[in-house]
Amino acid sequence: METPVESTRERLLNVAEQRFGEGGYEGTSLRAITVAAAANIAAVNYHFGSKEALLRAAVARAMGPVNIERRRRLDQLEAKGQPTPEELIRAFIEPGLDLVLRRGERGAVVARFIGRIAFDPSQRIRDLYAAESDPIEARYLAALQAALPHAAPESVAFGYVNMLGLLALHQSQALSRAPGVEDAEDPGKLAENLIAFLVAAFDRGLRA
Repeated sequence: METPVESTRERLLNVAEQRFGEGGYEGTSLRAITVAAAANIAAVNYHFGSKEALLRAAVARAMGPVNIERRRRLDQLEAKGQPTPEELIRAFIEPGLDLVLRRGERGAVVARFIGRIAFDPSQRIRDLYAAESDPIEARYLAALQAALPHAAPESVAFGYVNMLGLLALHQSQALSRAPGVEDAEDPGKLAENLIAFLVAAFDRGLRA
């Protein structure tokens, strides 16, 4: 059974996730969050310490399981030898899609929140998000560069950045409304289509 303290903390995180996703960090007041969460500024200070610390905790909650799963998969692949580009792309993409597509109604909230913070106009806020994701993302980039030894490192990095952007687009489920796109809500089919597209893009675009 949850304690009142745990309940208040979770309410603040849930509301922060929603409000930051809708209005961005600068466009969301701490008062708006506390009113919607039936809490007060003192509760934010007690549980997190500041508005920015609340944001950091919300990002960590959303991205933590994704980063753990990506790290687990990469460790497993590298323990067997040199992973292929397809294995690396799959190990990266599937946990990212699971972040939103297997969470029901909350998936859309998480997707909007992560997308807004990851591409926030403020470099400081983007850096806050990057601090949570960069360590494992840097490992994947290095692994892809090792798996594509004939491609220039900067070319692999270019492909990698575009992979992140395409994943973010699918996480937001924006393509579910595009003409001719079917079954976008099916996580398995979406993952396979996206992985196949990215594998082909890396193969064609980075071929020596």
